[in-house]
Amino acid sequence: MSADAENSTNFKRLQRQLERDVGRAIGDFNMIEEGDRVLVCLSGGKDSYTLLDILERMRRRAPVSYELLPMNLDQRQPGFPVDVLPTWLSENGYRYHIETEDTYSIVTDKIPEGKTTCSLCSRLRRGIIYRVAKALGANKIALGHHRDDILETFFLNLFHGGRLKSMPPKLLSDNREHVVIRPLAYASESDIARYARSRAFPIIPCNLCGSQDNLQRVAIKAMLQRWEAASPGRTASIFTALQHVVPSHLVDSELFDFRSLSNAGLLPELDTLMDAEPITPALHTRAQP
Repeated sequence: MSADAENSTNFKRLQRQLERDVGRAIGDFNMIEEGDRVLVCLSGGKDSYTLLDILERMRRRAPVSYELLPMNLDQRQPGFPVDVLPTWLSENGYRYHIETEDTYSIVTDKIPEGKTTCSLCSRLRRGIIYRVAKALGANKIALGHHRDDILETFFLNLFHGGRLKSMPPKLLSDNREHVVIRPLAYASESDIARYARSRAFPIIPCNLCGSQDNLQRVAIKAMLQRWEAASPGRTASIFTALQHVVPSHLVDSELFDFRSLSNAGLLPELDTLMDAEPITPALHTRAQP
């Protein structure tokens, strides 16, 4: 990135916006604390580059001390440029870890050609990431999912899973050993894409699943983009709705105790009113002259 680009007004405004988004998410969900060692999962895509870059900028002036440890999982995909990430990380002064696991062969062996591979691939990656985090002594794991990912997951579950569910900004793994955080939860994909272009990150495309155009997520993304084009601000409004849930106005009897709702406590008072003498309204007449 050129010095002129870094010093441009538009870039600085964009950088401040992303830092505000990340800072607000960290504060709202208590994502990073004193002494944390955060494993930052770096895929080579725009989101994870931006996540690491913004977290590092904020770390340098943060009121608490924490450590960032970038980690990449080399899945042995054919043609994967293994030198790109180590070179970029070294040039930018990061201590990092590269984990090599041939999940590509497993996924392509188990999933028939033409079927989506994301579900199995993500499960394999998650298990490896948890293992590496434990081995490296990381108590937090940072992923690069952003606001649009959260919205897309919400609609995927709504349309195809029959559940009101999305990606939480912070979660505890089932074995309670790992805290997963998503500091980009409030950041829009469009801002991240602009930032990545301005910073000229060496993007590595995912040839395993990123090129699959039959993913349900692709259809959801296109739907949200159409909605946003027709009604600017709609996606932000939907995301705001996810932050203001009213369980008593949904239909989940396990989330809200509808069965105990009753007007039984008011019945005696109502009975008394029914037995009382009827009230005769006063008649107002005008005196005759």
